[in-house]
Amino acid sequence: MSWMRRSAGLADLEVLEDKAMEINELYTLFLASEGVNTDTRTLRPGQIFVALKGENFDGNAYVAQALEAGASYVIAHEYAAGDDPRILRFPDTLRTLKELAACHRKYLEIPVIGLTGTNGKTTTKELIRAVLATRFRVAATRGNLNNDIGVPLTVLGIGPDAEIAVVEMGANHPDDISALTWVSQPDYGLITNVGKAHLLGFGSFEGVKKAKGQLYDWLSEHDGQAFVNVDDDHLYEMAVERPLSIIPYGVEGEDAVILPTSSEQPFLRMEISGKLLETKLVGAYNAANVMAALAVGRQFGVPLEEGMEAIAAYTPANNRSQMTRTARNVVIEDAYNANPSSMAAALDNFALLQDPCKIALLGDMRELGEDSVKEHVRILEKLDGCGLTHACLVGEEFRKAVEQAGMRPYVKLFATSDELAEALAAQPVSGAAILVKGSRGIRMEKVIPTL
Repeated sequence: MSWMRRSAGLADLEVLEDKAMEINELYTLFLASEGVNTDTRTLRPGQIFVALKGENFDGNAYVAQALEAGASYVIAHEYAAGDDPRILRFPDTLRTLKELAACHRKYLEIPVIGLTGTNGKTTTKELIRAVLATRFRVAATRGNLNNDIGVPLTVLGIGPDAEIAVVEMGANHPDDISALTWVSQPDYGLITNVGKAHLLGFGSFEGVKKAKGQLYDWLSEHDGQAFVNVDDDHLYEMAVERPLSIIPYGVEGEDAVILPTSSEQPFLRMEISGKLLETKLVGAYNAANVMAALAVGRQFGVPLEEGMEAIAAYTPANNRSQMTRTARNVVIEDAYNANPSSMAAALDNFALLQDPCKIALLGDMRELGEDSVKEHVRILEKLDGCGLTHACLVGEEFRKAVEQAGMRPYVKLFATSDELAEALAAQPVSGAAILVKGSRGIRMEKVIPTL
């Protein structure tokens, strides 16, 4: 597989004109290197170290350390100390990292699938990776490196042996996806869903749709194709209002049925075209993610049975839709993050679970701005229909919601996850089905060892 997408020079790249020669030279150095790295703790000899600067860190302070560790070159800011000829100075190292990644993408001769959405991005990415890996050598985002640093690193990590790539893109602000598509330049795209998350950054739900829709904008402007869940009215409307080539998928129109679950068998089970799929995913909301992965596989020639086998073999990790049987309880751990749509989906699924003792341990949903209390009240009201024995709510926003909507007899409030963990350690719970969910900053995973 060639590195080169076409033989054109750097002049056709969307980079600053006065930087074109610098990026051209830098790309030549990159091709001769062992890749790029932004962390001296994991730097390998022969890599190019990129000194990034943020609010709480400055990689320029580690230039000498990077060179001592064997960095072939260092991309640093103009003020960085040292006169070593391997120090390459740029006004903005993050911008340089993005330009270098965009340059690399231009020369890759493989299809790239861009992926974003409010919920389910990482799970869907991993399912797509698993399905495509049955037939291709797949390069995909590691973990959740989906931001303005992670996406360039992902693109630069696509090696000459890759036959297809899946790039996950996250967004907290209105123009994030636009900037990340400029770097990753996807040929195909998929938005998992649009929901109420990061409203503090997007301003409103319409702001979320506009931000995520920038992936559709890129595809429509560059003759790309979008995998669209036609069961989702928001996504379908967003897609058809643009001149966009659509590859449809969904549960309702594809001979797929979601089968019942229980505390003994809480994993998502589906019947697709008459074939049984038993996953290791918790939650009926993952059905759309499964169908997305199968649709991508179908587009690239993966037979349905092979795709289903790959999904059945996939085991989630990193606190995402994991079910664990401890010595005392059944724990559904979805503690990586939370927003109103993902919290509601998790509770809807938990409500369907048949168990005599059900407990929800929920942490605040962050970054909701002026809608925060209202959205927490809605979750509080949803708890009433879940058949819960107890609910433990952690954080200031849930406290405000209880003040406004009234305390429930089955609810207890805690200021922090540490406080809840101490209470659970002092009074252990046994024989229960327990849902654990909350925003990343609440650290709800701290309660898991007590269960």
